[in-house]
Amino acid sequence: MESVGAVIVGIVTVQLLVLLCGQVQQSRRSSQQRQLSFDLLQQRIDAANALRVRREQTQLLWNGNRKFVVQHKVEEAESICSFYLVPHDGKELPQFRPGQYLTFRVNVPGQAKPVTRCYSLSDGPDPKYYRITVKRVPPPRDSPDAPPGLISNHFLDNVQESDILDVQAPRGHFALDPNQTRPVVLIGGGVGITPVLSMLAAIVNCKAERDVWLFYGVRNRHDHALQEQIDELNQQHDRTRIVVCYSQPLAEDTRGPDYEFAERISVSLMKRVLDSNNYDFYICGPPAMMTNVLADLKEWGVPDNRVFSEAFGPASGKAVGASKKEKPAAKEGTTAKAGPKVTFERAGVSLEWDDSFENLLDCALDKNVSIDFGCRAGSCGSCLVAIKSGKVANAAGAETEHEEGTCLACVSVPDGELVLDA
Repeated sequence: MESVGAVIVGIVTVQLLVLLCGQVQQSRRSSQQRQLSFDLLQQRIDAANALRVRREQTQLLWNGNRKFVVQHKVEEAESICSFYLVPHDGKELPQFRPGQYLTFRVNVPGQAKPVTRCYSLSDGPDPKYYRITVKRVPPPRDSPDAPPGLISNHFLDNVQESDILDVQAPRGHFALDPNQTRPVVLIGGGVGITPVLSMLAAIVNCKAERDVWLFYGVRNRHDHALQEQIDELNQQHDRTRIVVCYSQPLAEDTRGPDYEFAERISVSLMKRVLDSNNYDFYICGPPAMMTNVLADLKEWGVPDNRVFSEAFGPASGKAVGASKKEKPAAKEGTTAKAGPKVTFERAGVSLEWDDSFENLLDCALDKNVSIDFGCRAGSCGSCLVAIKSGKVANAAGAETEHEEGTCLACVSVPDGELVLDA
C-alpha cells in the first residue's frame, strides 16, 4: 500500500509540476504579448510624434526669400568667418537636415542685378539661428590676374553684424539622419568641413549611439577653422574620433595639439586607422580630393549606396561659356549628326543641339539668352526654367530633382526636341 501511495503522490506531483510549468509558460507568453503590444503602441506613438514634428517643421518653411539679420560675425581662421543669422521677423526657424545649405540673394555693389550663392550650414540644427562659414576665395593660382571670388570676398569685406540678408529655406540632398546607428566616416577638406561638421554636431546633440570618425584636411594652422567647436564635440561624444591632416605644416605647427598626420586625406590613410570599410562615408571638399577619395573608396570595395558626396563652392568654377568643349571635326566624306532642335521661346532663338555644350545653361549663355544662375551645380535653383514642350535629361554626373514641367538649365540636356520658356 505504501508503494501505491508513493506512486500516487508522485503522479500528482508530476501533474502539479506540469500544471505549474504550463501556467508559468502561459504567464510568460502573456507577458511577452503585453510587451509586444506595448512596443507596438510605443512605435505608433513615436511615428505619430515624428509625423507631427515634420508637419510643424514643414509649416515653418518659407517660399522665396526671407529676411535674416547677421547677429554675429566671428573670425574662425585666416580669411574664414562664420555668420550667425537670425530671422528678422523673430519667428522660430525650421530644423534642417545636417548637411543642407542656404541660398543667398546678394546685392553686390557694381553688379547689375543680385547674385545668387549657396553656403552650407556649418552647425547643428537650432530653432534660434542658422550659421554659415565662408572662406575668402582668391584668384586661381594659375591665373593671378583673374578676379577673386565675388560673393565670398563681399561677405568677408562688406557684410557686418546687424546687416540684413535675403535667404531661401534650407535645401539639399547631401544630408545625414543623426538618429541612425550605422557607423559613419565624415570627411571634410578645407572649407568643405562645414556640412560634415553640421552632421557631427547633430549626432552629438541627439546623443546617438554611433561610432563617428571625422577626417579634416587643411594645409596648416592658418586654414584650421572651427577647431574649438570640433574639440568640444569630440569631448562630448566618447564614440567620436577626430583625425586632422596638415598637408603643408608650418614650423610652428605641432603634431598632436594641432594635427595628427602630415599628409593629405586619402583612403590609404583610412585603411591605416579604420578597422574596416563598413561605414557610411560623407565627403565634401575640393574637386581633386573628392575625385581621388571617391575612386579609391570604390576600389576598396565600399558600396556606392554607402558613399555620399558634395563639392563645395560653384560646381565648375568656370567662367561663363568656358565649359563649351571643342567640337571634333567630322571625318572627310561624313556629315555630323544633327542634334534635337532646342528653342528658347521668349528670346526667339532656335538651334540644333550641339553635344559640345555640357548643359542648357552653357548653350543659352553662348547664344546670348539670359538665364539667371548661381551655383552651376543644380543646387541653388536660380536657373530653373519652365518646359513648354519636350523633355530633358540630367547632364553627365548630375543628380538633381525638380518639379515636373521644369528643368535646372545648369545640369540638364535636351532629351529630344525641346522648347523652353526662356
